[in-house]
Amino acid sequence: MSATADPRHDTESPKQQAILTAAGELFMHQGYGATSMDAIARGAGVSKATLYAHFASKDVLFATIINQACLDNIVVGEFLPLDAPDLAAALTALGSRMLRFLLEDRALAIHRVVTAESMRFPELGRAFYDNGPRLFREVFGTWLARQQAAGRLAVPDPGIAADQFIGMLRTGVYQRATFGLQPPPTEAEIDATVAAAVSTFLKAYAAD
Repeated sequence: MSATADPRHDTESPKQQAILTAAGELFMHQGYGATSMDAIARGAGVSKATLYAHFASKDVLFATIINQACLDNIVVGEFLPLDAPDLAAALTALGSRMLRFLLEDRALAIHRVVTAESMRFPELGRAFYDNGPRLFREVFGTWLARQQAAGRLAVPDPGIAADQFIGMLRTGVYQRATFGLQPPPTEAEIDATVAAAVSTFLKAYAAD
């Protein structure tokens, strides 16, 4: 089953929020495989019937956690209006928010869980990819295609270009952070990483 989170979930429901919070903490500290739906129900203070009424399976629950985190932190439209007067400024704002989100302790912990366990639990990798990287790729790629149509960028393959942009952000300081290496990245290092990614991206896809 492909566990794509349904954005229609009422994430303001107190019980649902309790389930998401409990599940997130358990996934980060115990791992995906070791976390049972029984343990999530106990942690959230709800019955198993209530848990399954909100989430049909563990992978759907995990997908919702990823989807909610992305929607709460990376609303691409806020940073990339269709008629952005300054492409460099818009991409810098998006890249800065994206990299800082990826460097948050919770985001790093979830990424480590996926990396460690997705081979044993393919549904875990699918849930993460569909509700994180693929979601960003589709939304950002659509924006890039519109910029090309307007003659502001020359982007032959918007999907690949979106992957390249996020790939440039996930180097250097991000790699150090994923391995837990000290010292943690400084604000200056984060800003420099974003600036380099934006500069390289705009040079690669500048319109004639």
